[in-house]
Amino acid sequence: MEQMGFADIEYSNRKRKTKRDEFLEIMDHVIDWKDWTNLIMPYYPNGKRGRPTRGAETMLRMYLLQNWFTLSDEGVEDAIYDSYAFRKFMGINFMDEQAPDATTLCKFRKLLDENGITKMFFDNVKHFLDKHGKIMHGGSIVDATIVDAPTSTKNVEKKRDPEMHQTKKGNQWYFGERLHAGVDAGTGYIHTCEVTAANVSERDTALRLIREDDEVVYGDSAYSNMHLREDVQNDPHLSKIDWRTNVKKPYRKNKWNLDGMGMYWHKYFQRQKSRVRCKVEYAFLIIKKIFGYRKVRYRGLHKNQTQAHMLCALANLFMLAQSGKTGVT
Repeated sequence: MEQMGFADIEYSNRKRKTKRDEFLEIMDHVIDWKDWTNLIMPYYPNGKRGRPTRGAETMLRMYLLQNWFTLSDEGVEDAIYDSYAFRKFMGINFMDEQAPDATTLCKFRKLLDENGITKMFFDNVKHFLDKHGKIMHGGSIVDATIVDAPTSTKNVEKKRDPEMHQTKKGNQWYFGERLHAGVDAGTGYIHTCEVTAANVSERDTALRLIREDDEVVYGDSAYSNMHLREDVQNDPHLSKIDWRTNVKKPYRKNKWNLDGMGMYWHKYFQRQKSRVRCKVEYAFLIIKKIFGYRKVRYRGLHKNQTQAHMLCALANLFMLAQSGKTGVT
């Protein structure tokens, strides 16, 4: 058992825990630190040259804090010194060691990005959920959300990020990326994610979000008439999929000349599709509102794909913790 310091004794007498304390305790419990650290170690510096390295788990914990609370490298370093909850999650005793600096975190994030380790984390969580019966097969929900990118040109090149793009949704223009997600229709866990420029069509990316054993796919009106696409009709698997997509504006224009009970049943079927499809909206809520991923932090799609895999893995763990079924039998 770790020896308690004066700060630990003082904080243990609080009347209640903050939501941040509870969140970090839950995530500390649900993450398999040993498995994730083992995925990092083959690529981690051995410390034989240069200054001594910090532990891989310590750096991973710092990186996760940065993703959960949308902090910069310097911001998360300051927050560890300022917040007892952060320090406790990091497992740092200031009597013996200090928090890793921002430069060390930047190099660690670069290591994860260059070796595709966050994709390994995402696959590890997905395998765990599948192994313990938390994911159902046979149906998926596909959807996408726009994540804004900085529009400022106050940089060396005097240009916006060339890999991002603008697109119009409704009557408003957006500049940034589009985060595509394939979600299990039964449980709502994310099984596939892709990042593209905002102007890339959702329909063109949807086929990469479908699993090999999917027989039914749900989507909003953006995916209507997917069964008519040539690449879908020519594929033996995709051509057999039942595309259950919502009709665009079904109540504003009655083009089927339905009235009475006919229109009632039409609305009823649309609601049933939406009741299943809403699971993907909750996954986006976790990523964009709870984790605060409303604007990209890095330039280029590759770095943002790396962060997207990390956020989707953490969103799955957050949903697992919320379900109250974190124990494995």
